[in-house]
Amino acid sequence: MSDKKQKGLEWQDNPLSDNERLKEESNHLRGTILDDLEDGLTGGFKGDNFQLIRFHGMYEQDDRDIRAERQEEKLEPRKFMLLRCRLPGGIIKPEQWIEIDKFARDNNYYQSIRLTNRQTFQYHGVPKTKLQDMHRLLHKLGLDSIATASDMNRNVLCSSNPVESELHQEAYEWAKKISEHLLPRTNGYLDVWISGKKVQSSDSFLGQEDEPILGNRYLPRKYKTAVVLPPLNDVDLYSNDMNFVGIKDEKTGKLAGFNVLVGGGLSFEHGNTKTYPNIALELGYVPVEDTLKAAESIVTTQRDFGNRADRKNARLRYTIQNMTLEGFREEVESRMGRRFEAIRPFEFTERGDRIGWVKGIDKKWHLTCFIESGRLVDKPDLPLMTGMLELAKVHKGDFRITANQNIIIANVAEEDKRQIEDIARQYGLIRKITKLRENAMSCVSFPTCPLAMAESERVLPEFIDELDKIMAKHHVEQDYIVTRITGCPNGCGRAMLAEIGLVGKAVGRYNLHLGGNIAGTRIPRLYKENITLDEILSELDGLIARWATERDQGEGFGDFVLRVGIIKPVVNPVVDFWDENLIPTVTV
Repeated sequence: MSDKKQKGLEWQDNPLSDNERLKEESNHLRGTILDDLEDGLTGGFKGDNFQLIRFHGMYEQDDRDIRAERQEEKLEPRKFMLLRCRLPGGIIKPEQWIEIDKFARDNNYYQSIRLTNRQTFQYHGVPKTKLQDMHRLLHKLGLDSIATASDMNRNVLCSSNPVESELHQEAYEWAKKISEHLLPRTNGYLDVWISGKKVQSSDSFLGQEDEPILGNRYLPRKYKTAVVLPPLNDVDLYSNDMNFVGIKDEKTGKLAGFNVLVGGGLSFEHGNTKTYPNIALELGYVPVEDTLKAAESIVTTQRDFGNRADRKNARLRYTIQNMTLEGFREEVESRMGRRFEAIRPFEFTERGDRIGWVKGIDKKWHLTCFIESGRLVDKPDLPLMTGMLELAKVHKGDFRITANQNIIIANVAEEDKRQIEDIARQYGLIRKITKLRENAMSCVSFPTCPLAMAESERVLPEFIDELDKIMAKHHVEQDYIVTRITGCPNGCGRAMLAEIGLVGKAVGRYNLHLGGNIAGTRIPRLYKENITLDEILSELDGLIARWATERDQGEGFGDFVLRVGIIKPVVNPVVDFWDENLIPTVTV
């Protein structure tokens, strides 16, 4: 066996992807972005800059609802930017929220704020002419959008559990430390967006911008990290590249250390059997004092061994497959300067958010408000965006965006609880919803996402309406099934950890996956391919009827369809996710 093959580096024999050239020649991510900002002939970015703005937390998009119409009129697509804020742990102050809301109303084509399942907020529809204003506002508020997209460690998730407040505070601090430790060192973001200063590659200080952790070509692909506190898996930890599961010291009540899990990821490509979703695998345990060294060692191993020739096989899970888990562990331990300890016992009994009021051990109250698909926008019958603004004007605690697209009005004193609840009810932030809807999720998809193949956010409400009717018809309306819709197979809606997962295939058509579980530890299998929403509802009607009458006590839908043989489990996604022999050929 060659040395390259033994180390999982066979990709080095192939030409590097063009993204590697782009990063290397980018003048530490500056490119010529400032020149494009001065170009009033187009609403977008040209050449390498189209990719480089992603390292600054933005994507160029256009309104796909009117794209064809504008083409007929010989007009450029209506281009604008999506911006994703960096917000480790999702915590934001009310005074920050007021300014964020104002910018959205004044400068956002869609006049909305979207809460994402990466535990932050996004602007959609910001014109190029307003980008520097937007970044300068974030900077003034103590925020930024550095490294929330492209080939870097993205916004670090953290359990939003407000009940054990002291332990959560520790976990949140570690999420911030990990985020800051893994940030790029380049001043490119500040030069482009804050000072507006053009810096040439020959400038003398540039050598000081070497990237000791990320490297001067940054990571091979996007990278996602989470910190989570059992027993609530509210961050879908098994979907992330790197995860730190907090272990409590029962004597002190503080964090003793973290179990480290690596290699999760849910994206794949239709028909490309070299791609597959996978859950994170157990690497080992580290005491809290070794947390940052462990994170750095895992990231630098991915930096040096990750595939830079084929971006579709560049995520950490593919690196681990190429190196083997044991080989990856040995390399990380070598860089860390210590061995991992055995995984400490942990268990997750819940997933998702606890909607409504909960009281923490510090006697403070916390209100989790359900926000469908995370979209805060004012509708005539549901002015959610204004409701959040009114709360921000009076709330004395903080807000916590969750990894399930909801928001927590956190740290409410007993004497302020009635006022907060009255405002939340007035604007629809507290309203009656079913458990099924609480546990549903979608990505953005049309009209803004350029990768969208089918609708997602815009069809979720009606789809859940119909699924609620089916649940009531079979007398299981008090139960729920984790249901998720994503407009393409890139995984943003986390459908590959759902009991019922819809993955967009074409306009109006989806692949239906079944067999995930409540805990979020299992990949669902393809059940039906390229079918309409009506056909999906018809299939689910029959399956839920069986579940309602044949299930064991407390058995979830995903567990049921596996137990009775409706679908075969995905045991090892590397070898059996695409196994056509395991996909049903007839309706059960």
